[in-house]
Amino acid sequence: MAKQTHEIRDPVHVFVRLSTAERKVLDSKPLQRLRHIHQLATTFLVYPGATHKRFEHSLGVMELATQVYDVITRQDRLREDVRSILQIGEHFDMEYWRRVLRMAALCHDIGHLPFSHAAEKDLLPDGVNHEHFTCEMIVDNDMAPLWDDLHVKAEHVAKLAVGPKDLPETSFTDWETILAEVITGDAFGVDRMDYLLRDSLHTGVAYGRFDHHRLIDTLSILPVKQDGSVEPKLGVEIGGIHGAEALLLARYFMFTQIYFHPVRRIYDIHLMDFLKQWLKNGRFPAKANKLTEFTDNEIMTGILKASRSDKIKGHSYARRIADRRHFKLLYERNPEDIKKNPNATEAIFEKAVEKFGHENVRLDIIPAKRKGYDFPVLTKDDRIVSSTMVSEMLSRIPPADVGYVFIEPGQLDNARKWLDGSREFIISTPGEENE
Repeated sequence: MAKQTHEIRDPVHVFVRLSTAERKVLDSKPLQRLRHIHQLATTFLVYPGATHKRFEHSLGVMELATQVYDVITRQDRLREDVRSILQIGEHFDMEYWRRVLRMAALCHDIGHLPFSHAAEKDLLPDGVNHEHFTCEMIVDNDMAPLWDDLHVKAEHVAKLAVGPKDLPETSFTDWETILAEVITGDAFGVDRMDYLLRDSLHTGVAYGRFDHHRLIDTLSILPVKQDGSVEPKLGVEIGGIHGAEALLLARYFMFTQIYFHPVRRIYDIHLMDFLKQWLKNGRFPAKANKLTEFTDNEIMTGILKASRSDKIKGHSYARRIADRRHFKLLYERNPEDIKKNPNATEAIFEKAVEKFGHENVRLDIIPAKRKGYDFPVLTKDDRIVSSTMVSEMLSRIPPADVGYVFIEPGQLDNARKWLDGSREFIISTPGEENE
């Protein structure tokens, strides 16, 4: 008799289980391509253990999405007022949506470019991102027989995998919005949960760990009054508030210590500069079927070849990566400098370019995106309140941002001496943008 349940060992979740029909999806070309896409781009050049791939992360997201779904749809957890809002009646097919959610979680990253987020913004046409490719791959005719075997609709899988934010012209029901939030949500998205736990493990740091078991066990769909109506939102029982705090603190620490590490950031910049010269027309193809021809393997092969020959486009940038000749950190945004001049990093960059030449200086700016987290919390006396009312910590978690100026290694000593003598003057001198 053929085996109906397949077990895969996982260092984070121990076992991940799939049905035979689900395993066929896992064995498809779009999913198997993720075996060759690093989860953390060039971070392995800084943290040697960070060689894990999007493939195992996708399995982990599916596992966590299943755990969350099984909690929030329990008979004792699914409130009657929520059932009414979501129109969950007696014949509502919970098992169908469980299958859809699992496949959406498994496929949520299949549209990623090589080296993940490292160069997406600058190497794709305007309005195209990896979510665009994810949807295109899910609804592709090659995947259709797999969805037929699972008795799910491809468009449902695509909607949950990407979410309403990246499909603004697509209509979502309240139920679909909640399930998409399970995967992609800012506060409790299992995509975030898994990458924090997994990245922490493989980089060898403790920053990304939190009690995800307790947090998941206290999640609930809660009715929230908003603009005169009641909307369902993914929230947490009061017993899980510390787990939520730990998750969001873990995110902050992982961004500041790992994802925004200055050496990782400059390698990403060198990679982007290389690809702009090495790729045809300086961009990745805008069609999913063409994109699948590229993985990290092809890019690394290109980098190694280009590093050995100055006749290959991108040679100088390839050498920076292959021979570890990356630009060095000259300046990092400082709170005291920001008080004097909010554009201190840009001002120092512009003066450094004037002094040392544009080819020898790089700027890296990632502005802060979020201040505080607001989600519903169910108190012990059955009231639903904002998380900011029960947790002062959540409103005080600082935003993670980046402000770096890098310099060519041979210029570093001179540049440091120059900056030491010029910093205060540069920062205190208003630029055009401040006049």
